This record gives sequence, C-alpha cells and structure tokens, in this order.
Amino acid sequence: MGEDAPFGLLVSSLQNASFTAALCGLLGLLGLGILTSYILILLVAHTPRHETSSERIYRTITKDGKTTPALPLPDTYSSEKAEVVLSVVVPAYNESERLPGMLAEAVTFLHDEYGSSKKKINGNANGSGITTGWEILVVDDGSTDSTAEVALDWARSRIHLGEFTEGDIRVCVLEKNRGKGGAVTHGMRHVRGEFAVFADADGASKFSDVKSLLKELRSVEDDGFGIAVGSRAHMVTTDAVVKRSFIRNFLMHSFHTLLKTFGIRHIHDTQCGFKLFSRAAIKDIFPFMHTEGWIFDIEILLLAGYLSVPVVEVPITWHEVTGTKMRLVQDSIRMAWDLGVVRLGYIWGVYRVGLGGPSKKRR
Repeated sequence: MGEDAPFGLLVSSLQNASFTAALCGLLGLLGLGILTSYILILLVAHTPRHETSSERIYRTITKDGKTTPALPLPDTYSSEKAEVVLSVVVPAYNESERLPGMLAEAVTFLHDEYGSSKKKINGNANGSGITTGWEILVVDDGSTDSTAEVALDWARSRIHLGEFTEGDIRVCVLEKNRGKGGAVTHGMRHVRGEFAVFADADGASKFSDVKSLLKELRSVEDDGFGIAVGSRAHMVTTDAVVKRSFIRNFLMHSFHTLLKTFGIRHIHDTQCGFKLFSRAAIKDIFPFMHTEGWIFDIEILLLAGYLSVPVVEVPITWHEVTGTKMRLVQDSIRMAWDLGVVRLGYIWGVYRVGLGGPSKKRR
C-alpha cells in the first residue's frame, strides 16, 4: 500500500497539471479571440468622411425668384441659440421625381404651424424657446440626377405665394455620395432650429405627425435633451405591411430579432425615417456618429442610451412608396454586418462616446 502512494501522487499531479494546462490553453484562446476581435474592429471600423469646403455652403431662392450665390451654412455645434423653432433635414439621393410632393406637403404644414404670424408656444418643455420660424435643408447626397435643381426650381415656383421667404428652403450638395446616415449627420450639423427632424424625401410619412413627435418629446425632455422616434410598429398587421413581399417581411422580422439580440429592445421600429431631436441632443450625439449607411439609426439610439438622452417612440401615419433605393438582400446583409461592427466598436472602446447628455450637470 505504501508503494502505491507515490504512484497515486504522480497520477494526481499529472491530472492537476493537465487541468491547469487545459485551463491555461482555454484562457489563452479566449484572450486571443478578444485580441483578434479588437484588431478586426479597428480594421473595419467606420470612419466618417470629413466635409469639404464646398459642402459647407447652400443656395436658396430670393423673393424675386433668383438663385443666390453660395452662402455659408451655420454650425449647429458651435452656435448657442436657435433661430427658428423647427429645422427639417431631407437627405436626398436621386430624388428629383419624389421630392416635389414631399416639399409641398411639408411647406403647407410648416407655414400653417410655424409661420411668422403664429403666436403659439411651440418651444421647449418650459415654453421659453423660439415660438415661430422654420427651415428645410435639402441635402443632395451626391445625386447623379437633378435633385438639387429640382428643389430650387420648386421653391422658385412657389415663393411668390408667401408660404415662405428667402432662406427658408436651403439646398446643399455633397461632392460624393455618403449614404443616408452621412447626409443626415451633415444636415444636422448645419441646422438653425430649436428642434430638428429628418424626413425621407419620398413623403412616405404624414408630415403633420411632427406635432405628435414634438408633443411627446417635450413630455420626456430632460435638461433640454430629448428624441422622438416615429414608429410604424403599430401597422405590422395592416395591409401596408402584410401585403409586402414575403422576403421583405422575412428580412424585417429577422432584423428585429437581431436588434433584440444586440440589446435594442425598447424601440420597436428603429428604421423609420422620421425622427425629431432637441438642439441639445443634436449637439451631443451627431458629432460622435460613425456610421453613414442604413444602420445609422441604430447608432443614434445606442449613443442616446450611453448619454442617458430620453427617447420616446411615437406612432405615425405611413404608407409604402415605390422607388426605394434599398436593395433588400444586399443591404440587409450589409446592415447586419454594420450592426455587429457598431456594437463591438462601442464595447471595445474603438468608438468614442462624448461626456454630454442630460446627466452631465449632475456629475
């Protein structure tokens, strides 16, 4: 029995050594995986293109119907005070056919609701903000058609009606296509509004629903920060969604499942192109945006979460419009890839988050 004791100790030692070696190997593989993931994210991380000098200018229509020379756009990030109640950013890529209808609906609403003759309180939660005035900033995202000229021609044909004045409808042109996210981010950097909404050029959303967005944003506004997200989630059982193609609905549900996996559970419709921001939220979110493609809406919500900016989802009226620029399968795959890159970018600290938000004064 005494002779077996050393043998038993040897076996026990070998077993412990094997376990230790296996554990070290597992930890080594885990560390290698984390390092590889970090390096991969560094390599594929989104890098926004810096705007050029020609992209910091706009053109508008004078009261006598002439096109102005290039004028400098304001800088939202450096300006302290708003000049109008509401700015509307319209990202537009080859939208010469659909843009006029959207502009007509938007201008009618804006003139009636925020025209200079109005005296209603439409400002922030405590009612101390600007009460009148509006602007539309059309961001031509490197279009290959006449989108910019169509916008200016439309304004030229309507300015004599008195619905708007010189400077209310502005058009800026990006030298190269950046993607919807890049166009929206560029527009948000140059708005004059106390609030700003981005709206798709196709006119799929009912523009008067901006009143609901503003009302709900004001109800959750914290220290001047707030975001209202237009939502089509309530329409999931309506003909507008049910009668869409099987592949479109399949991809939609698959994307929503992926979003829940990545932690976006409180917003049911992240991709609706109708979102309203307070000026404070614009200045603390958009300078840190990285994504310029379709997935930019998700990054907005992620940044809002990191900064504790209140976000409210608001049902809106919406209808399907033909002529979408989205390629279902290709863009869905790209969106899934970009979503992973964005999420890991923030997890690994490759993407930077600002120090702002409504809680900054309470730190």
